[in-house]
Parts: sequence; C-alpha cells; structure tokens
Amino acid sequence: AAIRAKVAFDLAALRGANAEAAEADGRAYFDTARHLLSPDAPPRLVAVGGLSGTGKSTLAARLAPELGAAPGAVHLRSDIERKRLSGCGELDRLPPDAYAPDVTARTYARLRDLAGHALAAGRSVVVDAVHAHPDERAAIAAVARAQGAAFTGLWLDAPADLLRARVEARRNDASDATPEVVDRQGRYEIGELAWARLDARLPLPELGRQAATLIRG
Repeated sequence: AAIRAKVAFDLAALRGANAEAAEADGRAYFDTARHLLSPDAPPRLVAVGGLSGTGKSTLAARLAPELGAAPGAVHLRSDIERKRLSGCGELDRLPPDAYAPDVTARTYARLRDLAGHALAAGRSVVVDAVHAHPDERAAIAAVARAQGAAFTGLWLDAPADLLRARVEARRNDASDATPEVVDRQGRYEIGELAWARLDARLPLPELGRQAATLIRG
C-alpha cells in the first residue's frame, strides 16, 4: 500500500488529466498503509454480496490485503467453501443437488463459523457470497456484532446481460454459475436491502476506491 501511495503521488505530480484521481488514490493508499502498520488495527467484517457475475470475488480479493492488521483480511468465498464441504477441488464442477437449499444453508453457516473464529483471533474478514435473502444478510452482520467488530455490507449491482456475459466467459474459476443461473437469480426476492449499493460496471480501481471509502465510513 505504501508503494502504491508513492506511485499515485508521483503520477499526481505530473499534473496530467488524471492528477486529481491519482492524488485521491495516493491518499487512500497512504491511509491504508498507516492503518496496516498499526499493531492494534481492530478487526472488522466486510460482506460483499450480489448476484453471480457481479464481481464479488474480484472486489473481495482486492479489498482483503488492505483491511485490518498486516497481512490483511481473511478472504472467505462461498464457491470454495461449498466445494470443500462436498470434498471437491476448487475447479471441480458440482452436480445440481450441491446447490440445494440445505447445502446452501450449510455453506453459509460454514462461512459464518469461519468468519467468527477469524474475528475472535483478531483478524479482519471479507466474506463474498450472494447473500440474496434478508436472513442471510442479517446472519452475517450478527457475526460481527457477536465479536464486537465493525461491519460493512456491500451489494454489487449490474444489468442481467452483463452478468450473463461474465459468467459465460469464466475459465478456471471456482464458480459453477451459468447464464441460466443468472436468469434464475434474477427472479429472487432480494427484500429490503440496507447494504451499500455499488455499480459493478465500474472499472475495478474505481469500484475498489468507492468500496474502501464506504468501509472507512
């Protein structure tokens, strides 16, 4: 983070068209570096939700190294934990019954259990999972409360055609989502959504910057 801050400030010094954005990046990375070097950085829980193809795992992977005390937050991904529960490798394709409601409930329970243990050990956590239902969102927030940790819920939005294109283009990824899954998820009743909403069409650097601002509060 400190190196990124220096690079961003150097870019800002060039006074080009993107100087203002580069300076903002520099300040954000400098704050992150100072936070990471603090030995008493309090643990926090960030949940990244959204339908398949919104880029939850990509954003979570970008945020995790810069949250909490060094070496950063633990990144928990529902796709991977579901496959571990099934005794499969990350790239093994699961059968449809591995996505039955009871298996999904066990997967989310595992995510909450792992997150709780990490928080109790003083580690920050980023959990990425769809979290389509209000009770799932409430349950992950309750994990943070139980450990006295700060919580931020982020919800990624994107149009269905983009989601379908993204999942169809995936290769060597733990997700088994298909365009048909995207269509099915589009009929979910998401319910009242108190999490901060982000536009998943944004370039990753800008999306990460907006997410980091929300997390810092």
